[in-house]
Amino acid sequence: MSTVIVQVTTMTPTVIPTILVESQAPRRDVVFLLDGSDGTRSGFPAMRDFVQRVVETLGVDENRDRVAVVQYSKDPAAQFYLNTYTTKGEILNTVRGLRHKGGRPLNTGAALQYVRDNVFTVSSGSRRIEGVPQLLILLSGGRSFDNVDTPASALKELGVLIFGIGTRSSDSRELQRISHDPSYALSVSDFTDLPNIQQQLLSSVEAVVIEVTPESTTDLVDHDTSRKDVVFLVDGSDGTRNGFPAMRDFVQRVVGKLNVGGDKDRVSVVQYGRDQEVHFYLNTYTTKEDILDTVRSLRHRGGRPLNTGAALQYVRDNVFTASSGSRSQEGVPQMLILLSGGRSSDNVDIPASALKESGVLIFGIGTRNSSREVQRIATDPSFSQSVSEFSDLPSVQEQFSPHS
Repeated sequence: MSTVIVQVTTMTPTVIPTILVESQAPRRDVVFLLDGSDGTRSGFPAMRDFVQRVVETLGVDENRDRVAVVQYSKDPAAQFYLNTYTTKGEILNTVRGLRHKGGRPLNTGAALQYVRDNVFTVSSGSRRIEGVPQLLILLSGGRSFDNVDTPASALKELGVLIFGIGTRSSDSRELQRISHDPSYALSVSDFTDLPNIQQQLLSSVEAVVIEVTPESTTDLVDHDTSRKDVVFLVDGSDGTRNGFPAMRDFVQRVVGKLNVGGDKDRVSVVQYGRDQEVHFYLNTYTTKEDILDTVRSLRHRGGRPLNTGAALQYVRDNVFTASSGSRSQEGVPQMLILLSGGRSSDNVDIPASALKESGVLIFGIGTRNSSREVQRIATDPSFSQSVSEFSDLPSVQEQFSPHS
């Protein structure tokens, strides 16, 4: 499995930062969310035709573009998921047969939450944790009856790029708030006018993958213009007292190869044992020198038992957040590098899954005492490495450092 680096942009000056994907062919997971309420009965055939025309332009295949369609009004209904069909013909046949569901009121907020929880998931065919771009194309013909801001923010937290298309009956400000950026919100007088903005949308969708550069599987992104949020989670329990200086040196060497800056790479370090201690957040420092000075002075905190599960949950809830400097809402790759020297006394699977569902790429380094557990925690077993002792960390360092 090879990983490539993809620079993502849109037709507007807005730039969506570099993300990781696997294969040289462009890959996207595209979900259409269609307003099927009573107010769109006459416009539904035009919406259906629009979806067909957009799908025609995609490179549909299990290993390239995937498509899902959800229709909603009072409640949402998935017409098919991202992994239901693997050919363009199957998708087009199903779209042609779509029937307007009707119903009221229009609950766009509930529909956004539904696609977040049920469509942009691994079980439904989403490849988000592989770094494949996640796109939502919303077609709405009216103002939502429920709150849209919270579920829209939750989708953006996952890294989903939301495009909104509305009519004169829609709330244009609501669509702009839902969309990834106001420039991602398009308007037509009526759905029969959708062909007029089709090329504008396609230019954005087709530009989602424009620059491809091969790299090896576990390397971090290394372009000068790339941006990454990198969190180190370091085992500081009683069992790592002797190995802690080597762990500290490892963090320094990796940070030394990052392009640290407020608008470039950001770094955070958390140490844990029985509980967690944040040494600094993603927005604490903006220079490499400040980070390295702090890392050099880190002291082993000690403590037992080793609660890796609680530490994973902690970084999800307190470090990979906008208030702590995370830029996940901007599409910046979120990366966790775990160094663990022993088996956790608590459950690691649930919090690790929660991090992955949030779009965090987890790289794990363990010793002979923790290698299997670290493999389960990591995004993929290939994202984990094992050393006999932490003094052997230099032997795996290159796999966790960007090439110069």
